[in-house]
Amino acid sequence: MDGPSAHPELWAFLESLQQGERLSGTVTAIERFGVFVTLDEGPDHPMFPGVGFITLPQLSWQRFEAATDVVHVGQRISCEFLQFDTRNLEARLSLRATQPDPFQQFTDRIAVGQTLHGQVTKLVPFGAFVRVADGVEGLVHLQELASVPLDAPSDAVQTGDEITVAVTAIDAERRRLTLSRRQVPPDHR
Repeated sequence: MDGPSAHPELWAFLESLQQGERLSGTVTAIERFGVFVTLDEGPDHPMFPGVGFITLPQLSWQRFEAATDVVHVGQRISCEFLQFDTRNLEARLSLRATQPDPFQQFTDRIAVGQTLHGQVTKLVPFGAFVRVADGVEGLVHLQELASVPLDAPSDAVQTGDEITVAVTAIDAERRRLTLSRRQVPPDHR
């Protein structure tokens, strides 16, 4: 895209936005790489279906399969402005920034060593993901799934199983919760 001289009104609008500012608009197109939003304030985009753009990770704190699980075309939304993408002449937006982070809320209430109940959501070669609260999943590494060595997580658990786990690490910055089934006290199993 060209610089300020080609689209002065759009450039001036995007430059006027402040990081963290709330913007409202309408979802105009959903692509596999993100969502276009027509903003209530501001001009149209010369090439795209909207001046606002939300990348998939910025749509929701929850895990989802497709953008259509979170938003639909024609939906009115309120977003937070992240940055002016000068290459594409668009406003990078975040929908999830307008919602409380369930991971942060959850980890404020728990501590390492605490026992939790959860459901196995996904098996991976190195372990199993367990949902311990709405929007919060932790990883049980393969060696922490059982007291005996395993070749695969499916030797100990299946997707959908309800299991008891102990919290072994909380990484708030990277939003990671590390869990263990092996370290659950016998009286909590």
